[in-house]
Amino acid sequence: MNTSRDELDEAFVDSNAQETYPLQNLSQIAQEEDYLFAPGAEEIDEEGANAGHDGSFKGHQETSAFTGHIDARYTPEEESRVVEKFDQRLVLFIAFLYMLSFLDRSRLERDLKLDTSQFELLLSAFYVTYVAFEWMTLLYRIVPAHIYIPLCVMSWGLIASLQALTTSFWLLLVLRMLLGVGEAAFSPGLPFYLSFFYRREELAFRTGLVISAAPLASSFAGSLAWVITRLGQGGPIAPWRLLFLVEGFPSVLIAVFAWRYIPDSPSTAPYLSSRERVVAKLRLRKERGANNSEGGGKGSQWREILGALCDPFCYFTAVMLFSCNVAFSSLPVFLPTIIHDMGYSTLSSQALSAPPYLLAFVTVLVSALISDRFRSRGYVICFHSMLAALGYGVIAVAGARGWGAAWRYAGVYPAATGFFSAVTIIITWTINNQRSDTRKGAGLAMLNMIGQCAPFLGVRLYPEADKPLYVRGMAICSAFMLLVAVLALVLRRVLGKRNTRIERAAAAGQAPSRSEVEDAGHAFHAEKFRYML
Repeated sequence: MNTSRDELDEAFVDSNAQETYPLQNLSQIAQEEDYLFAPGAEEIDEEGANAGHDGSFKGHQETSAFTGHIDARYTPEEESRVVEKFDQRLVLFIAFLYMLSFLDRSRLERDLKLDTSQFELLLSAFYVTYVAFEWMTLLYRIVPAHIYIPLCVMSWGLIASLQALTTSFWLLLVLRMLLGVGEAAFSPGLPFYLSFFYRREELAFRTGLVISAAPLASSFAGSLAWVITRLGQGGPIAPWRLLFLVEGFPSVLIAVFAWRYIPDSPSTAPYLSSRERVVAKLRLRKERGANNSEGGGKGSQWREILGALCDPFCYFTAVMLFSCNVAFSSLPVFLPTIIHDMGYSTLSSQALSAPPYLLAFVTVLVSALISDRFRSRGYVICFHSMLAALGYGVIAVAGARGWGAAWRYAGVYPAATGFFSAVTIIITWTINNQRSDTRKGAGLAMLNMIGQCAPFLGVRLYPEADKPLYVRGMAICSAFMLLVAVLALVLRRVLGKRNTRIERAAAAGQAPSRSEVEDAGHAFHAEKFRYML
C-alpha cells in the first residue's frame, strides 16, 4: 500500500504495538520520558520496519542528515528545519547577549584617573565574585530559562549602567563585584543551556558561535569606546560615565524582550510549530536515553554533583582552561596598550587591535565546525594551543632580540586565534563527556571555578615596569599554552583507553567494570556511552 507524504507527516508509528498515531498523540508520546528513554526505545529507531504484517504503513524510516541516526518518526528535512531555526533564532540571540555581557565586562577605562594598584584591584574584584558564584551554572537546570536568563541580563545591564553614577573608588569597587555576580550567573552556563537543544556532535559549533562573540566584541570595543568618549567631550556627562551608560543600558532593554523569546526547552520554543517542537524533543531522546544516568530524587542529583567533583576528567579540563585563561584574560585587556607602546598613536592602536580579533572570530567558527564534523576535541585543542604558544613565543623573542614592532604585532594573530579556539573546544569537551544534565552543570561549574582563577595571574603579567615589550608576560603565556597542548593529548589517550575497555566488555557481552562506570558517574546505559576524544 502506498502512503502519501501528507499521511506520513501526520502519523507516528510504534513498531512494537503495530499502531499508527496521529500528530496530536505524537505530542503526548514525546512528553512521556519513560517511553522515550527506555531501553526498548532504541530498538524502535533502528529496527522498525516500513510495513506491518498486514501490509499497513508502519513508519517512515530515514537517516538523520546530521548524525546518521535512523528514526521512524520524522524525516531528515524536518530535523534540518528544526536545527536551522535553533541556529538562527536561539544561538545567534544568545551570542548577541554574550557579546553585550563581554562589552560590559571588558571596558574599564584608564580615563578614570586610577593608579596601577587601583586599576588592578577593580579588575580583580570582578573576577573574585565571578569565580565565587560559578556554582550558579546549576540554576540553568532549576530555574526556567525564560525567567533566569532575562533576570541575569537585567542585573548586569543595570549594574554596568550604575557605574556611570559612581562618585568614589570604593563604590565603583562594590559595583564591579556585583557585576561579577551577575555575569557569573549568565555567561559560564550558556554552553550548558545549549546542550538542552543540541546533540554532542553538534555542540562545539554552537558553542563557538556564542564564544566567538567575545573576539567580535573585542574587535570593535576599543574603537566604540574611543568614539563615545570623543563625542562626550565637552558634554554635560563625563565621557567615561557616558561610556558606561551606552554599553550597559541597552542590556536592560534587551532583557525585556528576552523574557518572551527565550525557550525553556526544545518543546517550548515559540518560533517552532507544534510538530517541530515534537521533532525537536524526539531527536534528542536517543542521546539522552543513553547518557542520562540520574534519577528523580534530590539524593540522586547530589550524587551526580559529587560524582562530577570526583571525576579526574573535570580537573584535566579545568587546568587546561586555567592555562588558556592566563592568556585569554591578559591580552584582550592590554592589547591596545601593547600596540600603542610599539609606537602607534591611540587611534591607530585601536584600529590595529581589531584584525587579530576578527581573524579569531572566523577561526573559532571554522575549528568548531571541523571538531563537530570529525567528532574530535583533543587534537583540535592541541593544534590551537600550539598555535597560540607560537604566537606568544614570537612576541617574546621579538621583544628580547629587538626584531621590531612588526614581528611583535604579527605574533598577536596566532596568539589570539589559538586561545579563543582552544577555550571553545575545552568547554564543549567538558560537557560532551558528562552523561546527565546535573553532571554537565556541576562539571561546567567546577571547570569555570578553577579556570576563571587564571585572570588573577593574567592581569598582572603586564606591569608598567615591563613596558613596552612585556617579554616576561608573553613568555609565560606561551608556556601555559604549551601545557594545554600536552594535557589535551594526555587526556585524549586516557579517554581512548576507557573507550577501549568499554568496547571490549560490550563485545564480550559483559557490563562495563564498576570502576569504568563510577569514574564518570555512569550508572545507566553505560555500555552505550563512548567518550568523545
